[in-house]
Amino acid sequence: QVQLVESGGGLVQAGGSLRLSCAASGRTFSDYAMGWFRQAPGKEREFVGTIKWSGDSTYYSDSVKGRFTISRDNVKNTVYLQMNSLKPEDTAVYYCAASQLYPNSDPEPYFYWGQGTQVTVSS
Repeated sequence: QVQLVESGGGLVQAGGSLRLSCAASGRTFSDYAMGWFRQAPGKEREFVGTIKWSGDSTYYSDSVKGRFTISRDNVKNTVYLQMNSLKPEDTAVYYCAASQLYPNSDPEPYFYWGQGTQVTVSS
């Protein structure tokens, strides 16, 4: 089992930045690729990006490429999502998740999920 807890969400103006964190506990964190997904009201869960277990490779959706950056610290068992140039359409609940597949944008192979953190971008 891997327990995941997101933090860092909040309200920000368009053009601003936020950094989300996802702290992991349980099984060996560095065994897993970590992904970020988001879900807006009335919409399906959407892939944001993922980072390899070693941290030396990332993959992003086109909608966030160039604005969002994923990193991880395998000593602190934490993965981060740095979000810059935020837009109102980035408003959603953001989830981190763990998978043994990389790269993978499908939510199905992600075994473990956090509870989510709300990000709201005002125009």
